[in-house]
Amino acid sequence: MKTTKIKLAAFLLAIMTIGFSFTSIEKITVKGSDTMVILAQKWAEVYMSKHPETTIQVTGGGSGIGISALINGSTDIANSSRPMKSTEVEKLKARYNTLGVEIPCAKDGISIYLNKANGVSELSVKQIGEIFAGKITNWKQVGGVDSNIKLYGRESSSGTFVYFKDNVVKSDYAPSCQSLPGTAAIVNAVKKDKFGIGYGGAAYAEGVKDCKVKKDDKSPAYAPTAETIKNKTYPISRYLYMYLKSRPTGATKAYIDWILSPEGQKIIAEIGYFPVK
Repeated sequence: MKTTKIKLAAFLLAIMTIGFSFTSIEKITVKGSDTMVILAQKWAEVYMSKHPETTIQVTGGGSGIGISALINGSTDIANSSRPMKSTEVEKLKARYNTLGVEIPCAKDGISIYLNKANGVSELSVKQIGEIFAGKITNWKQVGGVDSNIKLYGRESSSGTFVYFKDNVVKSDYAPSCQSLPGTAAIVNAVKKDKFGIGYGGAAYAEGVKDCKVKKDDKSPAYAPTAETIKNKTYPISRYLYMYLKSRPTGATKAYIDWILSPEGQKIIAEIGYFPVK
């Protein structure tokens, strides 16, 4: 009888322990920017290895997709490579009566990708804008060979698409610009196309030439590096953001605090982005 009671007690303790282990797991969902996805995945991987009580699910889709998910309540954190639009803030306010919380978490230099066989090695911001607007259509117009320029860009849900359009193109993209579903796809396209040009996060520039960029015709040209991003000499750089409905608490706050800590910011440089400070 005594043995039976001991076994029963042990069984109940095991059930309680299992139940506790299930209820103690904290889940954080992160969705949005494709530019940020490799960084967000690395952050999640390292953090979960140190905090097994926390599960972090990271998916991309684009900044607009992430912000929409934040507004409809299907993600805890929206990653975005652009600031939220006023219309998005209004939707968030209408649903939750909050303006949301914006957290700059990294910096990025938007690289201009060229094929390695391309003789052009530097362009001004104005030239890049005119190329993607369709005003410059041949490489000979910017010092290259006599061949038509092939344009590769992001889809409209991308924060990089919006930022590049607003700050570099400053008009509509040329109809000939091929929209691709992610930065890696743009890099692969330019890698295979001798006359191609694309844009995207500096961390993705593998197998292509990183075009140096001039602020204007009289300025020196710079590549996106930690130094040129920090001292603002590289002219196409921006913050990367995390957005939340309200001030973070609990596991989400702990995770964001870690991202902004020296340990989390160190990972940014390892991936190929740039720390906030």
